[in-house]
Amino acid sequence: MNVQDLMTPKPFCCYRDTSLMEVAAMMRDHDCGMIPVVESNSAPRPIGAITDRDIVVRCLARSMDPQNCTAQDMMTKNPVTISQDATDHEARDMMANHQIRRLIVVDDNHNVVGVLAQADLARQEPEATVGRVVRDISTPASQHQPRP
Repeated sequence: MNVQDLMTPKPFCCYRDTSLMEVAAMMRDHDCGMIPVVESNSAPRPIGAITDRDIVVRCLARSMDPQNCTAQDMMTKNPVTISQDATDHEARDMMANHQIRRLIVVDDNHNVVGVLAQADLARQEPEATVGRVVRDISTPASQHQPRP
């Protein structure tokens, strides 16, 4: 199955100068845990990603004031992306390799078109194999056993 068939399309994105409070409100309002950071609306190429965990660990746990921070201050630069034409197996391997649970999905022009989460991969699996998907993504690729 292709990533395009599993992803959440048209994710809400922010810009490097978006306030951290706005990013948190986007996550709350749209029930998501990661917001891609893009260059601009006319060039939605990913330059970063910010997660709810980034806000907590990089900002709040360091006693920084989230009202004085922007997405650029807390984002992960050079985010891992995957083509919308990639397979679910490629996505699973990429997540395991990079030890991440969400991928920014891009088109042929490298514009953001979706987000693929670990849960999206797990949902398409039969109930008996969901645990394996979660385990595979949570285990570094170098430690994987061959797939049956």
